[in-house]
Amino acid sequence: MNINNKDSKRIIIALDFPDAESTRKLLRELDPAQCRVKIGKELFTRCGPSLVEEVVKSGFDLFLDLKFHDIPNTVGKAVAAAANLGVWMTNVHAAGGRDMMIAAKAAVDDAQHKPLLIAVTVLTSMSQTDLLDIGITMPPQEQVMRLARLAGQCGMDGVVCSAAETQMLRVSMGGDFVLVTPGIRPAGDAPNDQKRIVTPVDAIRAGSSYLVIGRPVTQAAKPGDKLNEIFMQLHGSFPDLC
Repeated sequence: MNINNKDSKRIIIALDFPDAESTRKLLRELDPAQCRVKIGKELFTRCGPSLVEEVVKSGFDLFLDLKFHDIPNTVGKAVAAAANLGVWMTNVHAAGGRDMMIAAKAAVDDAQHKPLLIAVTVLTSMSQTDLLDIGITMPPQEQVMRLARLAGQCGMDGVVCSAAETQMLRVSMGGDFVLVTPGIRPAGDAPNDQKRIVTPVDAIRAGSSYLVIGRPVTQAAKPGDKLNEIFMQLHGSFPDLC
């Protein structure tokens, strides 16, 4: 279990909004000392790089979650562009293969600003049946492990994975390998469309480095209070994070 990292900001709030003003409204209610934030495909497609730069300039560390998956040259250039935006973290899809991830890593190495670079393994919305539909016969955990090992060989800083896989990945990949866990739901909250979920405390206990939390905070009546509740719960359970 890797909970000795002094990084106190383990929470990443997913800014899954359809417009910039909704994003700005939420950010005014959040404390950048308690969390980082994530911009994904919908918001980036609607608002573009300018909003990314705005959020970075406002003081939030930003995870640009676009899951680049294309030919190596294209992905390398996309990762370089992301680095130039000043993001804290960005990602590629490990299913893009070895050459693609190596090109992405080279782009980060050549950049003036060097974000963390992680790889997506298996989406947390996917079950065994979903994998079978696309021709993958191995169980989700085996596919995650296979892709995580490939990502590590290609120089990725870590992977996105379900908390159901963090314990085995922490043992296999070591304490410095970053494990970013979506599908996090505080106890009692609805799972929504995530099929493999876990609570924040259980995720850290299992070995997660960072926790992606969306609707439990963004749709709360008082998002800042909900964030503070989760933040204090984590730091009460793991004082070494402070």
